[in-house]
Amino acid sequence: MSELTIENVTVDCSGDASVLAGFYAQLLRREVDPEASDYYATVGRASGAVPVLMFIQVPDRTPGKNSVHLDLHTDDYAGEVARAVALGAKQVDEHDEHGVVWATLADPEGNLFDIAGNG
Repeated sequence: MSELTIENVTVDCSGDASVLAGFYAQLLRREVDPEASDYYATVGRASGAVPVLMFIQVPDRTPGKNSVHLDLHTDDYAGEVARAVALGAKQVDEHDEHGVVWATLADPEGNLFDIAGNG
């Protein structure tokens, strides 16, 4: 029986794919892969990171809340949320439940992601 593995986490974008890839590359302290263009870019493929983040420019993004998002974790919750905002994210919400705190943020194109930590 074969196994499914996650190869890419794909983010549709309406603008320059390499610009949005650059945001996530800085956020994750990784590099945008060399083949990046306005229409297609990846983060992590060249370095062997798993999963690879893939950004594809599409003519019509799915309206409403995105159903797939990144959950990132850190030991420096406040510092990483502040760094994400400084890179161009917008903090949308903050939660504190069951001993875990997390912030929901929107990237420069409005895609949601979370940063969690221990406070």
